[in-house]
Amino acid sequence: MDTSSPGNIPTEVALSEQELERALYTSMLRIRLFEDACQRLFMQNLIEGSLHLYQGQEAVAVGVCSAVGPDARVAATYRGHGVALALGCDPTALFAELLGRRTGVCGGRAGSMNVVDLAHGLLGCFAIVGGSIACATGAALAAKLRHEDSIAVAFFGDGAVNQAYFHESLNFAGVEQLPVLYVCENNQYSEFSPMQRVTAGGKIAARAAAYGFPGVQVDGNDVFAVRATVSDLAARIRSGQGPILVECETYRHKGHSRHDDPRRYRPEGELEAWLARDPLPRAAEQLPADEVAEIQAQVRAEIDDALVNAQEAPFPDVSDLGSATKEVEWRS
Repeated sequence: MDTSSPGNIPTEVALSEQELERALYTSMLRIRLFEDACQRLFMQNLIEGSLHLYQGQEAVAVGVCSAVGPDARVAATYRGHGVALALGCDPTALFAELLGRRTGVCGGRAGSMNVVDLAHGLLGCFAIVGGSIACATGAALAAKLRHEDSIAVAFFGDGAVNQAYFHESLNFAGVEQLPVLYVCENNQYSEFSPMQRVTAGGKIAARAAAYGFPGVQVDGNDVFAVRATVSDLAARIRSGQGPILVECETYRHKGHSRHDDPRRYRPEGELEAWLARDPLPRAAEQLPADEVAEIQAQVRAEIDDALVNAQEAPFPDVSDLGSATKEVEWRS
């Protein structure tokens, strides 16, 4: 298997344990190096608007997206580059989108926070907190009404669990027994507010019980644990057992957005403690050192080439702005 090429890790192909370990590590490294490059671009004022980085949370996106199946319909947050790449979004097209180029995955019109890539099952990244939850719930309802054997997946942060979107959507999904997996990326902070200070009850996964379906907690920095857990949960959902909430405990290494320095509001030593649990070195421990070095060289070259190609792409022509709007055929 050529794990140097972008794309979701196939669930329909039986991989050996070593191939899977290599593929998961490669996918996470691709996200890490992509985000590192985005941070440099932003500091050079080459990316407009806000930028929300994903370093530290790679095991969640890769573990989930590699387990839910290629037909899953996925909704992500404004911190969604990692999910897009884990689903198979081309790094060159994603760089081009962030740089506002015509060859971007959305033609340079979406920017960082609103990426859509329907070809890879990404219904959208949502700048509105909790918007992904409502979107995935709607997609699950559509799948049920069409009698499709597919599931919807909502990624959201711990801050979203205190929004109306969360409670209304999970209640509706529980009543209708919708085929949806709710993935809480609990990175411990709602922007700058510690999760424990603003979230009653302590354990987010426990909230699922109020809506009549299971809630599961998993180490979100262990890609193998996330993948194994979500594989089981996705199978249960596909079998008609209704929605499930999974809380992935993880940590974002960078600030919330822009020039935010996380050390200003995090307790001394906390960041260092979580860096010691970095999901990438943990996954690399399963591979021979020479293989890790080979993967690192391959992915670094891939990301470097992708960025060069994206920067050489043309900007959109204002004369074709109307092509972004298409007539919609409404059906009763």
